Amino acid sequence: MTGRSVETDDEADDERNDDRHDAHLRDVEPGAGCTEIWEHLSEERDEE
Repeated sequence: MTGRSVETDDEADDERNDDRHDAHLRDVEPGAGCTEIWEHLSEERDEE
């Protein structure tokens, strides 16, 4: 093994999009409602 890491397109997109105003919602499933979004934001706050 060479010790090199491989970056997927999604990972590269995530790094480029960290400065977006909606980056904190990146992991919310498309079509999620208010409750799912609130839960996601709450979990993110708990991790900090």
